[in-house]
Amino acid sequence: VQLQASGGGLVQAGDSLRLSCEASGRTGSAQHMGWFRQAPGEEREFVAALGWTGGGRYYQDSLKGRFTIAIDNAKSTVDLKVVYLQMNNLQPEDTAVYYCAAARYIYNDYKTEHEYNYWGRGTLVTVSS
Repeated sequence: VQLQASGGGLVQAGDSLRLSCEASGRTGSAQHMGWFRQAPGEEREFVAALGWTGGGRYYQDSLKGRFTIAIDNAKSTVDLKVVYLQMNNLQPEDTAVYYCAAARYIYNDYKTEHEYNYWGRGTLVTVSS
C-alpha cells in the first residue's frame, strides 16, 4: 500500500484546511485509515481514523467537533482509496506534520500507531496566530 498525503499549508488561526490521503497499490490491505500528527519537539499523536466498511469513526477527544474524517466517495475507486481530514477553526497548537496511516486490521485500539502497517510521508500544516 502506498499512501500519499496532501493539502497542508500555511493558514491563519481560525481558518479551515482539508487534508487528503490517497491509498494505492494493494488497497485491500487498507481497511482502516487514519491520521496522526507530530508537532515540533513532540511525539506523534493520534488525530482521527475510520474503518472503510462499517462506518466507525474515531477521534482524539480534544479534536472532536473541529476535525472530521471521512471517505472521499467522489475520488475513491476500486484501486484508489481516498480519505480526507477536514480541519476547522485551526489554532497554532494544531501546527504539525500530519501523517496518513493504514492498516488491514485494528486489533485493539485505533489510537495506537503500532496498529498501522503503512504510513505516508506527511504533510506540514502551519497555523499562524
